[in-house]
Formats: sequence, C-alpha cells, structure tokens
Amino acid sequence: MMSSKIAISMGGNIGCVEDNFHIAVEALCRAGISMINVSPVFSTAPVDCPPGTPDFHNAALTACCTMAPLELLDLCKQLEYAAGRPECYPRNAPRPLDLDIILYGDLVFEHDRLQIPHPRALERRFVLEPLAAIAPEWIFPTTGLTVKQHFERLSMNR
Repeated sequence: MMSSKIAISMGGNIGCVEDNFHIAVEALCRAGISMINVSPVFSTAPVDCPPGTPDFHNAALTACCTMAPLELLDLCKQLEYAAGRPECYPRNAPRPLDLDIILYGDLVFEHDRLQIPHPRALERRFVLEPLAAIAPEWIFPTTGLTVKQHFERLSMNR
C-alpha cells in the first residue's frame, strides 16, 4: 500500500497526559508509522464538557502511514484503551488520551466509524493550533484551504 501523509490530534486531561502522548507516539512508530513530527503541547479550556472538567493538554502529530484508515483508527482506539480510557464513556468526559485522525492525505472518507477529514476539526482551536504549528500548509481536501488559513479564520471569529 502507498504511504499517505496523516495528521492526528492528541488530547487528554486526566493522569500523565504528556507521558501518554509519548507512549502513543512510540507505539505508532512500532506499528510502522514513520517520519513522525509532534507539535508543542498546548493547554486549553474544555469545550462542551461537564462542569468542573480539568483543562486539556493538546498536541498534533504528522506522519507517513501505509495502514488503511480503519486500521489506523483501530490502532488509535487500542492506544486510548491502553492509556486507561474506557471503551464506553460519556461524550466529552475527561480522559487520559484521545487520538483523532484529522487528515489522511487528500482522502475524503465517510464510514459509520470514521470520517476524514475529521468533521469538527475546523471548529476546534485545540485541533488547528497544534496542527498549524507543524503543518501550516497542509490542505483540507474538502475546502482547498490550508491548516493555517483555517486557524486564522477561526481565530478571527473568536
């Protein structure tokens, strides 16, 4: 299978989140994902979460991947569970690790388990800011605009 450039958003707000990021990146490397570049970690206020939810730590990574999108999703879910995230949890509940596939090359993909580009990425500063730090010129195939352009638009509207 050909290699595709991917972007994954990482987040968490309970436990040793940054350690969980490092463990996830190492596991992705072991799984054959290559050329991983990780953004700085940003601290962000919770969005659409229950009252009293702690702030999140967020980062993004870019890499090259030969896995199929659903195979990559399954790996991300396994890493979340290994970090202590329960398989069933309330929407937007606190969590030790959250991995979301944001971009997968220029693929536009819809499946009942996965949508690429991530359907809410363009509304989320905590996704776009870390991604803009490492991949500002990457293009969202659904809009034709770069990560940086979307981040600037989001920043102007807030």
